[in-house]
Amino acid sequence: MYRYFVRIMVVGLMLMRAATGFCQEEKTLETPSVIDSLQAVNDSIVESLNHQIQELKLKGIMMQEQLERTGKSAKQDSLRQAERKARVDSLRNVTPGAPLIIDGDTLLVIYARKGGMLPEARVSAARSKIYEVGKQLTMFVDSIYVFDSEMSSDVMVGEDVILSVTDLDALWMGMERVELAETYRDVISEKVNQLHETYGLQQKLQSLGWVALIIAMQVLLIWGIVWLFRIWKFTVTRRLLSRIQSISIKNYPMLDTHRLGVAIIFVFNLVRWLLILLVILVGITFMFSFFPETKTFTYTVFGFIWHPFRDILKSVVVYLPNLFKIIVIIICFHYLLKLVRYFANEVASGRLKINGFYADWAMPTHTILRVLLYSFMLVMIWPLLPNSDSEIFQGVSVFIGVVVSLGSTSVVGNVMAGLVMTYMRPFRVGDYIRYGDTEGEVVEKSMLVTRIRTRKNEIVTIPNSNMMSSQTSNYTLSAQQYGVIVHTKITIGYDEPWQKIERLLLEAADKTDGIKKHPKPFVRITTLDDFYVEYEINGCTDRAKTLPVVYSALHQNILDTMHGAGVEIMSPHIEARRDNLPVQIPSEM
Repeated sequence: MYRYFVRIMVVGLMLMRAATGFCQEEKTLETPSVIDSLQAVNDSIVESLNHQIQELKLKGIMMQEQLERTGKSAKQDSLRQAERKARVDSLRNVTPGAPLIIDGDTLLVIYARKGGMLPEARVSAARSKIYEVGKQLTMFVDSIYVFDSEMSSDVMVGEDVILSVTDLDALWMGMERVELAETYRDVISEKVNQLHETYGLQQKLQSLGWVALIIAMQVLLIWGIVWLFRIWKFTVTRRLLSRIQSISIKNYPMLDTHRLGVAIIFVFNLVRWLLILLVILVGITFMFSFFPETKTFTYTVFGFIWHPFRDILKSVVVYLPNLFKIIVIIICFHYLLKLVRYFANEVASGRLKINGFYADWAMPTHTILRVLLYSFMLVMIWPLLPNSDSEIFQGVSVFIGVVVSLGSTSVVGNVMAGLVMTYMRPFRVGDYIRYGDTEGEVVEKSMLVTRIRTRKNEIVTIPNSNMMSSQTSNYTLSAQQYGVIVHTKITIGYDEPWQKIERLLLEAADKTDGIKKHPKPFVRITTLDDFYVEYEINGCTDRAKTLPVVYSALHQNILDTMHGAGVEIMSPHIEARRDNLPVQIPSEM
């Protein structure tokens, strides 16, 4: 610009010089003084113009320098601004910021503090204020505006500040502060309008209308359910009773007609109350779903109802392959057990004979094999059970095992003793045995106990572990193989010859029913006491179960033969001097 100005001044100066020369030519005829004065004026004007031209040139140079500095500064400023924007972008990539999220929508992200408030605190305060404004029954979205001040630009509603935008916020977002505040205002206004449509007065009135309709429908449904059940309860009960027979198990009537009728009516009442409860629950759930404040409660209630069924159904579907495996295992073991039982019955009945294997071993062996097979089946099924690999399941299993092992020590001992006695065969059911002071017939032999019926028909129960640790006499086995020795002792004085006593005892044994002739009975002299001689009569019998009868008959015959022969049995100790005491023989026989 200064160049054009200099050119104009030069042209003006040239014109002035030309005018001055023309005046001098016309005034040559004038006086010299006038000419000199005019020349002086012209020189002063030229000098003044020259000074002005110099000043203009200097100003032009200064303006040029200023323009050069301004252009360089502007270029530097643009470079500095680009560098600053790159730095802010890099910081934004590594700084998460605090997002303002309303109902799942991210409205904006704040990165900078405002005074001492962290971005999270600013976002929390803005969120609370937006919810407060949006949930009002009546409001106008146009009331949200931007108030610009020297330090910040505030997004406001009425006299309340929703969010303040600072220069740092604008720097973070790469925008002007006012422009950023207006952008935030538009976003917040739109969200507040959405909240108002959800929580406003119109929505509340619509929700109340739906609630009234649902209540009316609930009342009609409950009344209809009660009416239908009252009409059809007895009719359906009579028809079911006419078609369903009484239920009995082994001639025991589990459900007769009266009990079956009561059960049917109970089921009807139960179904009725379940339907009423379902109607109430579903209706309340729908009523809560119409209000945004309680919509989450609706989902929670539906979750209480649906999630268990969903989880159970999902677990059943996932568990189906293992369930099929368990069914196959159970079927295989079922037929395997039937096969084992078939062979056990064949051996026990004597139709199948195995060398060295007694028939009475068949059923105990079958029991042992059955326990082993069931145990093996349980081992195969156990990993296929639901949650069998969980720590809780394993812990409970170990706890049960420890409790059973600690509490069943004596039980296991009796079972093991029962197994040992089974294969030792010290006695069988029906044998006549003696255990300690107990003598009688074995009526039961199980894995845990042995039961003996004594002569007095008393049932004595003895644990198998005790039977194993004590001596047992089996009279039946001895009677079948060798014959049981029936023996009894009498005491006779020294005045009777032993040959006579032996003859009389053998005679009494021969008369006794149950004592075998072969081998022959025999007499033993067991003691030569101070006052008497002790004789013992011995005879074999194969009647182990009637030993008391045989003993009784033998004793009777001994008394008859001794008293008949005039022999006195010196059971009471009597001295040789009788002092006229009569002989101790019954007068009547």
